[in-house]
Amino acid sequence: MKLARLLLLLLFPVLAFAQNTVSSYKPFFGSGTYKGNPVIITRSFIYNNTPSYLYTNTQTLATAIAPAKDLKATPAPLAQLKTQFADTPYIKALAAAENQSYALQDAGLIHGYPKEHGITLTIDLCPSHKKLDRVIFTSLITEFSKTLQPVPVALSITGRFMLTHTDDILWLKNLEKQNKIKITWVNHTYNHHYDPKVPLNENFILRPGTDINFEILGTEIALLQPGRMPSVFFRFPGLVSNNKAVTAVTDFGIIPIGSDAWLAKGQQAANGSIVLIHGNGNEPLGVKDFIKLLQTEKEKAMANQWLLYDLRDTVEDEFKQ
Repeated sequence: MKLARLLLLLLFPVLAFAQNTVSSYKPFFGSGTYKGNPVIITRSFIYNNTPSYLYTNTQTLATAIAPAKDLKATPAPLAQLKTQFADTPYIKALAAAENQSYALQDAGLIHGYPKEHGITLTIDLCPSHKKLDRVIFTSLITEFSKTLQPVPVALSITGRFMLTHTDDILWLKNLEKQNKIKITWVNHTYNHHYDPKVPLNENFILRPGTDINFEILGTEIALLQPGRMPSVFFRFPGLVSNNKAVTAVTDFGIIPIGSDAWLAKGQQAANGSIVLIHGNGNEPLGVKDFIKLLQTEKEKAMANQWLLYDLRDTVEDEFKQ
């Protein structure tokens, strides 16, 4: 089934609320300079009737949209861009993720190397009929109210969560507007297929017949329609993948992110950890452990000796040397 038809079927219930129109959305690779910065273009599309590009800053890994008329693109295959920009944090991170692609679980980048003591928090929002665990965000805002605003969080989001949690997404958006949190939207696939009866090597994104094109691009479109910016990061559902799956993801120009501290599985957070908890109501133990971690590190946080890091900054710091 074509991507456009799938989107019509899956996104129809929220189309009436979409603020932006997105069409002809597809991978497109090239390079250019925008506002004085070298960038790599990864998508082309029509955005509110304007031919546009989605691009990544090669140094900061920030993503943004630019009208095609303002960003003169030089088309090039991704392989060529990897060579051309080999010394940039973006391409170094992409290469590092590809080199960590053979394990069945936890491929990609799993640890950061911050200048100060702290962690990078990633919150997975898999499909769920339960409400968002808002206590995670209110606790973060309270604990860091005097030392860190906005509080950076990376949300690994699925298309299906966006489809059924419009109130929760609006609540998060309002926190951003109030400058209380700063969100990095991580692609977590559209459907997040999972069957508890199926072995891991045939489960999640490895499920036979999975349309990786839709799982990635469909989620990006679902983010763009209401005005949220897809990041350059991707998280495998269940942290399950194989070399073929990792390559399929990096071929879209996005970087797989794993975790070395999935709290609900008993993994302890250390300095530089990419911490994983679920905020979709299905993992109360992980939420409880994270709140406990916040309380344990409260005094250090108040003294700026234990920090939360923006995922983009963590990766940039690791690979900019």
